[in-house]
Amino acid sequence: MPAAAAQTRAWLDRDRIGAGETVTLNVETTQPGNPTPDFAPLQRDFVVSGNTSRREFQMRNGTATMRSLYGVALRPRRDGVLTVPALVVGNARTAPLTLVVAGAAATPAPARSGDNVFIESEADDASPYVQQAVGWVVRLYSAVPLVSGQLDQPPPEGAALQRVGEDAQYMRDVGGRRYMVVERRYLLVPERSGTLTLPGASFEGRGTGGFFDDLFGDRGGALQAQARPRFLQVQAPPANAPQPWLPLHTLELRYRAVPKSLRAGAATDLVVEAIADGATAAQMPEMQLSSVEGAQVFADPVQADEGLSGGRPRVKLVRRFSLVPTAAGEVRVPSVKVTWWDVGTDSARIASLPPLRLTAAPAPGTGAASAPRDSSRLALPSTQAAAAGDGPPWRYNPWIVATVVFAVLWLLTLVWWLSHRGTRDPAVGRAARAGMAVPPSPPTGGGALTGDPSALRRALDTGSLGEVADALLAIAPQPCTGMDALRGQLADRRQREALDLLQQARWADGDGRAARAALREAFAKGPRWQSAAAVRSSPLLPPLYPER
Repeated sequence: MPAAAAQTRAWLDRDRIGAGETVTLNVETTQPGNPTPDFAPLQRDFVVSGNTSRREFQMRNGTATMRSLYGVALRPRRDGVLTVPALVVGNARTAPLTLVVAGAAATPAPARSGDNVFIESEADDASPYVQQAVGWVVRLYSAVPLVSGQLDQPPPEGAALQRVGEDAQYMRDVGGRRYMVVERRYLLVPERSGTLTLPGASFEGRGTGGFFDDLFGDRGGALQAQARPRFLQVQAPPANAPQPWLPLHTLELRYRAVPKSLRAGAATDLVVEAIADGATAAQMPEMQLSSVEGAQVFADPVQADEGLSGGRPRVKLVRRFSLVPTAAGEVRVPSVKVTWWDVGTDSARIASLPPLRLTAAPAPGTGAASAPRDSSRLALPSTQAAAAGDGPPWRYNPWIVATVVFAVLWLLTLVWWLSHRGTRDPAVGRAARAGMAVPPSPPTGGGALTGDPSALRRALDTGSLGEVADALLAIAPQPCTGMDALRGQLADRRQREALDLLQQARWADGDGRAARAALREAFAKGPRWQSAAAVRSSPLLPPLYPER
């Protein structure tokens, strides 16, 4: 593998731990030669143990890659905010990492400490709101080496429970005894207000014999543990909460890239980033730009990066907008705003980005103003003007003659094509030229169902709003250049209203999720079209929204 393509990175399985606990540092590299990390800088703040390594061979796109993974257990020598220093791995260095170590007072011992095996579980918020993403963690403590076992967390009634991430394993001193801890995390989303009961997690497994078993009088065998049920008090959304309802801990918006220069007719990227603490990508509203004065806007699909922080879900959304100025001059980008509910302060908040005022330069080949005329030519006497070329323009400008000839030839070609094109359907045209009978076209009377709605359903489920519009245009019985022409072909009032909601969500300050729901309901049984005669007799109206 070329050196430029090699990658080296480091990460911790947890960014917050308690006193007496260990954390696993992972280092991964694809450098040739399998270089080993230099763990010596870790000795200052950590006790290093449990050095492991693993190598994997991968084949992607015809390229062979050897991936090396190294892991060590770190036990902090002190409390507080510690920095895992950068490590040298071959000819690369990892990025420094931050670890928060809580003091002994902030890390109380579990209630059943002293047992060979026990379970504790907790939520990051004991009184969450409806639809708030809650981090739920289950920890299995074992002072006996385990051979096998099964850890189960039954789902509660009235809430969605989903396992997230991989199990973390570490060591912790509890009550003067050393335990191995298996930590499993879940995402809990309450669906209704009131008391939410979470059943206790359970464990069944077997331990192995050894020094610790002899010491504590246990010879291995069957092991069982049962956690107690936990109760959460779920709050209903407040009456003054903004809509759509979005309970979060924090929400940050920023411009990730702002155009430095614009040019009429050319696309330039504007990138917006949102970071939400306490939500998944599915819970976040779709980032939109309302109408931009002086430019068309084309949005790419949202790129989501989800993870966990402090036991809660954390998501970073990035969306790229292409701005295409319609003419030279000022381009005004309105403010981007997202309303949300702060669960920490129980108050409504608005995350916003300032509006932008940009200037678009003229398109290449055009000037800011037309060139001034040559006044000296206008002042010539009549005899000098005739000598300079006054008179019929084609006598001194061959380009005019060529343009006229080209226009005449183009018109003749168009007339020939119109007289020989036959029918719009190539198959029908071939049948007509062969003297065959042409079957009649299927009727398109009012209320007829046409088109395959499966493509529209897929776009509504996984596509962007632009892809939803493209799917609608693709199933129209008569070719149309935009959504207003498509609207004129629809016979069903609810389908036209759903189309208006889609356009508002794309080009105005509309609700994308409400538009998708309206489209799913209105087009559940397929589109209903007007007859071709009714479409042709419809008056032409100016478009309600700009077209792509």
